[in-house]
Amino acid sequence: MVDSPIYAAGPDITQHEIDIVMDAMKNGWYGDKAYYYCELFQDKFAEYHDRKYGIMTPNCTTAIHLLLKGLGIKEGDEVLVPECTWIGSTAGISWLGAKPVFCDIEKDSWCIDPDSVLENITSKTKAIITVNLFGNMSDMRRLEKIAEDHNLYLIEDAAESLGSTLNGIKSGKFGVGSTFSFHRTKTITTGEGGMLLVDNPELYERCMFLRDHGRSSSIPYYILEVAHKYMPFNIQAALGYAQFLRLDELVNKKREQFNFYKENLKDIPDLQFNIEPENVFNSYWITAMVLGKSHGFNKHEFIRKLADEGAPVRPFFYPLSKLPAYNEFNIYEDKNVNAYDISNRGVNLPGAANLTKDQMSFVCDKIRKVLNG
Repeated sequence: MVDSPIYAAGPDITQHEIDIVMDAMKNGWYGDKAYYYCELFQDKFAEYHDRKYGIMTPNCTTAIHLLLKGLGIKEGDEVLVPECTWIGSTAGISWLGAKPVFCDIEKDSWCIDPDSVLENITSKTKAIITVNLFGNMSDMRRLEKIAEDHNLYLIEDAAESLGSTLNGIKSGKFGVGSTFSFHRTKTITTGEGGMLLVDNPELYERCMFLRDHGRSSSIPYYILEVAHKYMPFNIQAALGYAQFLRLDELVNKKREQFNFYKENLKDIPDLQFNIEPENVFNSYWITAMVLGKSHGFNKHEFIRKLADEGAPVRPFFYPLSKLPAYNEFNIYEDKNVNAYDISNRGVNLPGAANLTKDQMSFVCDKIRKVLNG
């Protein structure tokens, strides 16, 4: 038994972060200091990803909504999305009166399947949102070609893949825009927070306008359009910037966790983990594990048995079409067979940044005990 609680997720906060946040708290309220860390974080984050513009938002959900609205997505449009992701990837579509169309996922990467994308394109399709699930990278080459051939916007939801690369290109560089999450569970955190990255100057200006109530840039307090209040604040950005300066270290922690789990569970057959093909560097935001059918468990039974043993694991994302929020399983269950099957057998292992090897060993021992009966 381990002495301290095992948390499913959580950040690594050091004196480095505390010092920078304290500077924002003491000095970041007036004049050009009021948004100092917001602008610094946006600029440095965009530069790191070889993007021209960064726009910080309250969370990734609002970043996606802002981008969709900036692109002109509207009622009656369709946006193709992966079946297995968090609802933050699709909520903005619904808010705009557009329709999310759920596509199947690949068996190995668990990201959107380009073949399913092709099958679901209609005259109403305007965009594709691809989600780099758990740090795995989507098949960007094919998705970019599909988007180009069909005159569609490609959006990269990189909420879970900060630090991953594909063919040496950083996650966040693909598509017309990319979005990130800085939730407390993510590799770097602002508590809650998000970032939108774009290259097109007109799109940037439109999103900046929509982010701050649709106010005039030349007439103070003069509102031109009913928009949104998706502004960040300086203290939040200071924490994000401080964490960002430690990105390589924090990604290495995630990779060490993944490698520890995989190595210590290698004796158990019929388990599938996140993949890292030769052309991918996987930041492994979370270690995901799919039970082979030979084990005879679904995720709910497995999670319950591990909880009884004191080992907290979280479920793989549900197919969104199955949830009451959309309730379209009768349309998609027979089409998106990979998503419905893999989700039913998938779990996420504990991934808090402060996990010790003893704690991870404990989790592995309990997994082994449950699977071996």
